[in-house]
Amino acid sequence: MKALVAVKRVIDYNVKVRVKADNSGVDLSNTKMSINPFDEIAVEEAVRLKEAGVIDEIIVASIGPKESQEQIRAALALGADRGVLVLTDEKPYPLQIAKILKSIAESEATDIILLGKQAIDDDNNQTGQMLAALMGIGQGTFASEVKVEGDKVNVTREIDGGLQTVALDLPAVITTDLRLNEPRYAKLPNIMKAKKKPLDEKTPADFGVDMASKQEIIKVVPPAERKAGITVGSVDELVDKLKNEAKVI
Repeated sequence: MKALVAVKRVIDYNVKVRVKADNSGVDLSNTKMSINPFDEIAVEEAVRLKEAGVIDEIIVASIGPKESQEQIRAALALGADRGVLVLTDEKPYPLQIAKILKSIAESEATDIILLGKQAIDDDNNQTGQMLAALMGIGQGTFASEVKVEGDKVNVTREIDGGLQTVALDLPAVITTDLRLNEPRYAKLPNIMKAKKKPLDEKTPADFGVDMASKQEIIKVVPPAERKAGITVGSVDELVDKLKNEAKVI
């Protein structure tokens, strides 16, 4: 059984994002980049399934610039077996990513496709759902627990009313949520071994995908600074300020 895990190169979640002076985008110069945290959870889940004897091989795929190989190597150091880097300097959008992942998944005959529920840079939360629709297979989104039983996988997913468990026929797409697991740290020997693991380079054209964007970024601005809060001495003072200053009651 094979697993395909998609990872995205994003600004590390500990880094404060800076907007370019001309408001054309986010400043990435001298900025630490990492695997999207939700994708890292997907990698960890795949590794755990492999350690449990459910999965035989883990393939990691990323779509982006040459530097994205750093994130693939990081996933290989965590326990993945080989990587596929689809090189493009264009910003990939969810539908384009889903089309490329569909081609990779079908060519590799993967049984489980894991990816984060969303990326922390654009927060689209679309790729997994689009991928499942394009492939015509089941999907388990916002997964907090994954159990493979024969040719089915039971996915416990977080919904507004609590938890819902769905049984999916394999192959299936699973998008991971924060409470699924806690990713491990890569050990130094595994980091060294990851440098020798196979990594294939492709282009979107190899999969027949046009990277031309249908969207245009007009302007990027930082959020407005929040005013400092105050401490009130009583409930009456709080109610007065909410009513007369904030005018929310």
